[in-house]
Amino acid sequence: MAGVSPSTLRLWESQELIQPLRTETGQRLYDRALVDRLKQIAWLRSEKGLNPAAIRETLRDLPEVDDDPGEAEDDASDIRPGTRMRRLRREAGKTLETVAQATGVSISQLSTFERTSQGLSFTALHEVARHLGTTLASLSGQEEGRGGESLIREGKWASWPTTSSGVAVQVLAEGRNMMECNRFQLAPGASSEGAYQHEGEEFIHMLSGSLEIILDGDQFFELHAGDSFYFESRRPHSWRNISSGETVLIWINTPATF
Repeated sequence: MAGVSPSTLRLWESQELIQPLRTETGQRLYDRALVDRLKQIAWLRSEKGLNPAAIRETLRDLPEVDDDPGEAEDDASDIRPGTRMRRLRREAGKTLETVAQATGVSISQLSTFERTSQGLSFTALHEVARHLGTTLASLSGQEEGRGGESLIREGKWASWPTTSSGVAVQVLAEGRNMMECNRFQLAPGASSEGAYQHEGEEFIHMLSGSLEIILDGDQFFELHAGDSFYFESRRPHSWRNISSGETVLIWINTPATF
């Protein structure tokens, strides 16, 4: 459909010209908007002779379908995280390019997430949410409800947006509470893909597997099943699953600033 080889698609992905959607097993998917973008890249490469850096710069100046002023308003009943993010961005009067410049997340990744609620790493999603004055918990719908009592049966958890790094976050307490209580399920090699920070304090209890968490960029801690860890959220922190299998843990943030 785009007139290029699979190896070229992989090359363009490594050059950050395109960011395909991903299934849970890592398979690449291309919707109509991404195929159109591939055609634009192919034309800029073959007809204009532009290098990757010049193509990226040119793509930034091309209009995004999602920013078309003639586009219909979002369906008010659509509560997907990507749709919530698009509403917040538009209410703030920000374009995809404005958000991309402020957060370092590419326009194509932002556009993909707004359409599909997929395609942003954990750290990128946190950074965009913070720039828009919200939290991951709010985007996921975790803060809906009156708070107070919250009974969630095993396996009936609501989930946060799927990231591109094999991170599944399940909500253990719904509503606007002082604590954000979540269950993290990390595939082998899954990570935060960078450090982030915010106000508050955090508590981790390991259920299975192993986790490396890095504070302030130079303090390394290895956590294993049964271990607990407490730290201040304002310290830059990143993490990754260092076991050969799945890692599962309970993660609590307070107050609700994450």
